[in-house]
Amino acid sequence: MLVTGKRIGVIAGGLSAEREVSLRSGRAVYNALKEKGYDVVFIDAGEDLCERIRETGTEVAFLVLHGGWGENGAVQGMLEVMGIPYTGSGVLASSIAMDKVVSKQMFQFHGLKVPPYIVVDAHEYAEPDFPLPWVVKPSREGSSVGVNIVDNSSALSQALEVASSYGGPVLIERYIRAKEVQVGILGDKVLGAVEVRPRRRFYDYVAKYTEGATEYILPPEIDAQLYQRASEIALRAHQCIQCSGATRVDLLIDDDREIYLLEVNTIPGMTETSLLPKIARQGGYDFIDLLEEILREALR
Repeated sequence: MLVTGKRIGVIAGGLSAEREVSLRSGRAVYNALKEKGYDVVFIDAGEDLCERIRETGTEVAFLVLHGGWGENGAVQGMLEVMGIPYTGSGVLASSIAMDKVVSKQMFQFHGLKVPPYIVVDAHEYAEPDFPLPWVVKPSREGSSVGVNIVDNSSALSQALEVASSYGGPVLIERYIRAKEVQVGILGDKVLGAVEVRPRRRFYDYVAKYTEGATEYILPPEIDAQLYQRASEIALRAHQCIQCSGATRVDLLIDDDREIYLLEVNTIPGMTETSLLPKIARQGGYDFIDLLEEILREALR
């Protein structure tokens, strides 16, 4: 039985640096829903998005936009005004999660541990007072776009220039040698987790979207107590910024069993190498099951 007989508009693409990944995610979602028998249309989001939604007769929006105004609450706000239900988090949660500075402040307010960091205004130069290496990243991009690890202060200027080219302030974090663990959340339920072991220095854009560039350990190779703590922290992060639908929470777990919260992804990737579908399979959801649960959350 189908979750809905309404026309579903799978909205992907957009104008951000993550456009190509979004299109791949969107095609995977569109094809799976189409094969199951849903009335579904594919919308490549551009500046005419509002018109495209009306032209296609979209009644429910399945958002697979990554980065930019697709993930920062702008599209969600437009859909609210149009009266069209949509998948994922609302306007406020989307905008908070997309801004790494604001989200870190929220996490810290709620007692969640984040790596030491400083915020640098665009095109300015500042060095943190914690030791090298440093992770330099844009504050409003995803998929590790524009991220560099700096091993000596002479390389900082170029890394800041790269990160600031994406707009907004820049984050400099302390590099933490740790396991990278991602936790999948659906509604208020933890679906499971995966440990990512990139063959590169960190889980960068290439490691995320190149077949064979990363080893995925499901479930993570951590003990039950640490797994439980990681799950609780991820769920608290999801809840404290009022997320809904499906999210993926990125964590670091060091050798001293300290858990650091990196970010919450409000529109996780849905490509063949994406983590949320891998995690969901642990919880008993195949790909179409996961999509249908995300739709149910939207229609509630």
